Amino acid sequence: MADTPTLALVRQLIALPSVTPADAGCLDLIAGRLAPLGFMLERMDSDGPTGLVRNLWARRGNAGPLVCFAGHTDVVPPGPREQWHSDPFVPTERNGKLYGRGTADMKSSIAAFVVAVERFVAAFPDHPGSIGLLLTSDEEGDATDGTVRVVETLQARGERIDYCVVGEPTSTERLGDTIKNGRRGSLSGRLIVKGIQGHVAYPEKVKNPIHLSAAALAELAATRWDEGNEYFPPTSFQISNIHAGTGATNVVPGTLEVLFNFRFSTASTVDGLQARVHALLDRHGLEYEIHWAIGGRPFLTPRGRLVDVLSEAVRGVTGAAPALSTSGGTSDGRFIADICPEVAELGPINASIHQVDEHVAIADLEPLADIYRKALERLLAQ
Repeated sequence: MADTPTLALVRQLIALPSVTPADAGCLDLIAGRLAPLGFMLERMDSDGPTGLVRNLWARRGNAGPLVCFAGHTDVVPPGPREQWHSDPFVPTERNGKLYGRGTADMKSSIAAFVVAVERFVAAFPDHPGSIGLLLTSDEEGDATDGTVRVVETLQARGERIDYCVVGEPTSTERLGDTIKNGRRGSLSGRLIVKGIQGHVAYPEKVKNPIHLSAAALAELAATRWDEGNEYFPPTSFQISNIHAGTGATNVVPGTLEVLFNFRFSTASTVDGLQARVHALLDRHGLEYEIHWAIGGRPFLTPRGRLVDVLSEAVRGVTGAAPALSTSGGTSDGRFIADICPEVAELGPINASIHQVDEHVAIADLEPLADIYRKALERLLAQ
């Protein structure tokens, strides 16, 4: 049986080994499909800390509203090749599934974007508004020179997006059962608590930072940072690493290092969380320093036109009634939210992402393209 249009394009993309931040020709392939449709193509490549990051901004039309599909061509490394049942960069069909690195995260979505746009433009060549595609090879890596750079450029020239669909794999049990209408923010800290190093046999001459920190760390772990809201669970605090000592059993360490992370909702702010941590540590009388890193701020698209349109498109194609979720890690939606009031994520089943033998159900590929096409029709042609 011949490949469907979406499956054929997914196969081509999987065969390009675009391990982050490499693009391996994916954007050239996609650009070749978009150019004949009348898209204006802009490459916004950027030199990142791990190499050249390739970015594409494609737009058809100049009027509003602007509907954008966003995603990434880069994939995580495949891991031990010998554990895969087939080469991760040779698309392989088995038992109704397509296997290969990036099938679910997120080359199937990108292929479905392109096919959806091709079909929409064929049906509505003079459609109102504009269609955009924002694609990067720097989502699975540092995410410092990909989508964020394109957004900065668009922002600088006053180009705003009205609706954005990010093709992250959001589905859990069946295609379209979950739409992500926001993501939690990520705030990390590296805490260094200072003491005085010395011999364990002379406790009067030392200040043990482990002992001094114990009560404060327990309080940090037990604190209720907020109550969340309708869309977000309460903010979570997790310690991911603790290190102190020289390795010797008879030496009290001079410092204690703690790595921690907040996954926080729109019920909290970066400044507020930082201030509360400092106040708690100060109250415990610790001598310390903290190095903060913001991985991303939370974003939220409440129920509105985009969420409603996507939900209706899913129901029309699969019969599923999508649930809204803000779970999981960060995504590039956090950057796009700076220039777009309505951002939502919808893509294939995520059970195998980043795993050995990553795969998608072949039967889900054309329905995914149909969902994206129907969303375009509702947003631009109806």
